[in-house]
Amino acid sequence: MDLTNIFQSPEVLASGSAFAIIFYVLQVVAMWKIFEKAGEAGWKSLIPIYNLYILLKIIRFNWLLLLGLLIFIIPIVGWVVGAIYMFVLQVIICYRLARSFGKELGYTIGLLLLAPIFYLMLGFGDAKYKALKD
Repeated sequence: MDLTNIFQSPEVLASGSAFAIIFYVLQVVAMWKIFEKAGEAGWKSLIPIYNLYILLKIIRFNWLLLLGLLIFIIPIVGWVVGAIYMFVLQVIICYRLARSFGKELGYTIGLLLLAPIFYLMLGFGDAKYKALKD
């Protein structure tokens, strides 16, 4: 058996695609519930860029900081700096989301490492939304 092209086999590609679709559907369902808890319409979680804007509005985070991602335009150096910037933004967003629902640092780590599970727990759990102060 030739293992050099295993990731190009139709079975592997199909299972990877199925996993990605399941992951996306779980995220959308969880975000729908989180948006509703925060007083936003759940359908807003369906629109890819708009849902990020609404999430930033929920956690009271300045969406203009996303303009820093334009650093990706610069080849090589911008990609490295942009990746670090994006990671830091993700940590801040997860932390502020957890705090918005009264959760602590451990929940933030869960949101970072096991996003679908913790987003579902946040959406369907008993956590109540409390807007952060600026």
